[in-house]
Amino acid sequence: MRTKTQAMTVATPAIAVRGLTKRFGPVAAVEGLSFEVVPGRVTGFVGPNGAGKSTTLRMLLGLIEPDAGSAAVLGMPYGSLARPTETVGAVLDAQAFHPLRSGRNHLRVLAAASGIDDARVTEVLEVVDLSAAADRKAGKYSLGMRQRLGLAAALLGDPDVLVLDEPANGLDPHGIRWLRRTLRSFADAGKAVLVSSHQLAEMQQTADDVIVVDRGRLVTTGTVDQLTNEGGTGLEEAFLELTDEGGIR
Repeated sequence: MRTKTQAMTVATPAIAVRGLTKRFGPVAAVEGLSFEVVPGRVTGFVGPNGAGKSTTLRMLLGLIEPDAGSAAVLGMPYGSLARPTETVGAVLDAQAFHPLRSGRNHLRVLAAASGIDDARVTEVLEVVDLSAAADRKAGKYSLGMRQRLGLAAALLGDPDVLVLDEPANGLDPHGIRWLRRTLRSFADAGKAVLVSSHQLAEMQQTADDVIVVDRGRLVTTGTVDQLTNEGGTGLEEAFLELTDEGGIR
């Protein structure tokens, strides 16, 4: 069995996508997409609506079968991971809970299914600042609280990799700052974060690296400093230039 120190090495990308392709009928949602996400970094995954970001994340997590190419987490397809919750934590849908369960019970069910000690539920509730609301029905949570609950679920297994789809949606400025600090702390611990977001100004403050996709293809990848000319331009301006000025598609 791998150990945490064995898992996160410079030689092995945390995430490796190679030639990933997926078509839905005549539409190429993702076409020949390749990129890497490395440990110790927060990587932003950005692109216009319909660029293939969510489809890519779903293929990475084994929820959609690709037509071609591969996606691996720490060198293995998601479906081959022995203990997936201890390897990758993911939030693709902030609504993925039973509305009549409390936040605490939602996490307890997930923990039990993965063989995780119940004490970890209390720990992650504290991490995401939901302890005071833990025994309320999750269906009564605000969107921001639902995002926190989703992140708590992703953190249950103390994973090496986080994969998040629009985690800042519904968060107020305090919540966004909290999220930024949480992701930075996770990366500073030598782990990897891949976060899809439309909030480019926030990505400029949060991410180390950025992957830009459009129409299912890779446009460019690099550090935030590289894409913004060492801060000379904003990430939003760079993004618009790289994706046809954000024109209607």
